[in-house]
Amino acid sequence: MMRFLCIYKPAKREGTPPSQEEMTRMGKLIDEWFKSGRLISTEGCLPSALGARVRMTDGDFTLTDGPFTEAKEVIGGFALIRAESKQQAVEYTKEFLKIAGDGETEIRQLYEAPAK
Repeated sequence: MMRFLCIYKPAKREGTPPSQEEMTRMGKLIDEWFKSGRLISTEGCLPSALGARVRMTDGDFTLTDGPFTEAKEVIGGFALIRAESKQQAVEYTKEFLKIAGDGETEIRQLYEAPAK
């Protein structure tokens, strides 16, 4: 089994909270995935107005406080999942997006140290 980090970027305007029905459906999916061992961890993010970005260029730091206006820049949350392949992680992500709604999820396989 491999681990994948899934970073969700919703298409909805930031600050639009999910409906109670959406929360219930997502809660059911999360519960099922935890019980099956597919889901390791997941969290939603607070609005970007409460966040900041720190960048280093040539040894100098730049701080940018939120909010971040471009929708493609706003991370709604993440999940750490287990899957047998990237394709299986893609299929899990499609299942998630059917409940989460329009948006984009970046899938990144995590480094696994070789067994000694």
